Amino acid sequence: MRAGEIGVDGLSRSFRVQQRRARTLKDVVLLRDRDRAADVWALRDVSFAVEPGTALGLVGRNGSGKSTLLRIVARIIKPTSGRVETGGRIGTLLELGAGFHPDFTGRENVFLNGSILGLKRAYIREKLDEIVAFAELDEFIDAPVRTYSSGMYMRLGFSVASHLNADILLLDEVFAVGDGAFQRKCLERILEFKRGGGTIVFVSHDAAAVERLCERTILLSQGRVAFDGPTHEALTQYHGLLADERDPAELAVGLSEWGSGEARITGIRVCGRDGDERKELVAGEPLSLRLTLVAERALEPPRLSYELRDDADRLLAGGGLDARQLGWPDGVGELAARFDVEELPLAEGRFHFGLSLADPVSGHLYHRLERVAPFAVYREGGERGALRLEGTWSAGEVAAAAKIEEP
Repeated sequence: MRAGEIGVDGLSRSFRVQQRRARTLKDVVLLRDRDRAADVWALRDVSFAVEPGTALGLVGRNGSGKSTLLRIVARIIKPTSGRVETGGRIGTLLELGAGFHPDFTGRENVFLNGSILGLKRAYIREKLDEIVAFAELDEFIDAPVRTYSSGMYMRLGFSVASHLNADILLLDEVFAVGDGAFQRKCLERILEFKRGGGTIVFVSHDAAAVERLCERTILLSQGRVAFDGPTHEALTQYHGLLADERDPAELAVGLSEWGSGEARITGIRVCGRDGDERKELVAGEPLSLRLTLVAERALEPPRLSYELRDDADRLLAGGGLDARQLGWPDGVGELAARFDVEELPLAEGRFHFGLSLADPVSGHLYHRLERVAPFAVYREGGERGALRLEGTWSAGEVAAAAKIEEP
């Protein structure tokens, strides 16, 4: 095959799962007829081809077989049936930091992890300064890894793995690495690999990252290919699978958008007093959340809800209203909406919104967005903490308690 080409034909994979593990001799005797293994199929008859220099997205619910498929393509596990052919060298960013030893320094773990990934020691030595600089760990590279935060650990793992000389790059939820700035740097590194002619297979619940990176996406459902085509259409179908869930399990791994799509929220901006978009505000300034509501077909006015959360995703405020109050269109159309706060009751920190449009009776979600319209607030005076507490101090005597007369 050509370098960077992938061919998957009739791929299936099953796992034998023990229903109940016997822990004692008594269990072995009493459960011998009931303790039988069952075959669970993670993939069934999956076929597709990827051309060199292209990017393929894989989306689907947890348990749909995405990670299993990547591990088969990477030759980590074997298929039960079917075949996989790949051309050229494969690089994997599946388990960042796999093989790190907690008592070794960051520098020592770069050599250890690089060796596990197949890099020669001379190449690692040549790229060491670049790896450390990319991970932004210059001051901590000679400290034991057990002293690292989880973000530092993952950044170092990504930095080592991203320096692989590969024709095919397999990515599994790699943008849960570090803060927003480092995630953008990771995405730029992967785009650079793609522009250089590399082939990418990308598993993620982050719709924005999938759309930016992949022209084509496969939707897996219960181990089968449910859709194979343009990324936007694949994501629309995927989001529709979650339309009746308020808190899907995929939120923990980067899901930021879902819903059936009959109504959508677009054009979201945080603005200041002058109406210009702002990423930073001073405590006490006015805030204006601007957005556009889109009706893709005629439907009863949905309920528009908002949540304000801090950087740790703690709920600070929330509310909603019937979109009829904003002039919801009778048929297909758009509606501009804004939510104005005269004095922002936040003192300092980073914040974001969650927004949703849902049927007011059934709760069916048309569109849900998480972690949108991020902004930072800086204190103006001596405020501390997340909230700006307005009050008045005064001097005065405490009134004497009334004397209670005994009967």
